[in-house]
Amino acid sequence: MNSKGLSIAALVCGVLGIVGSFIPVVCYFTLVLAILGIVFGVIGMKKSKEAGEGKGLAVAGLVLGIVGTAFAVIGIICIICVAATVSSVASSAGLSELQSALSSLS
Repeated sequence: MNSKGLSIAALVCGVLGIVGSFIPVVCYFTLVLAILGIVFGVIGMKKSKEAGEGKGLAVAGLVLGIVGTAFAVIGIICIICVAATVSSVASSAGLSELQSALSSLS
């Protein structure tokens, strides 16, 4: 694959990684896309340097992949914290108190 194709793949994977990281269930899958954006960006930069081409798309894909990975990891940590909190409240307070607490929030 040429450097331009890898750079475009890095850019697309990075953008999808960022957009998908804000969707709760999808962030698990887009984490893989963001990591692929990083890999494709690095390989695209190396190949474009060897070919003497511009490496702007590869750098953009690399940066977006890094940002998408960070957003997805932060989102996964938040989901784990919420699940642990709900589990702790449910086991200590009982389900009826949990339901009343959740209904008072809305």
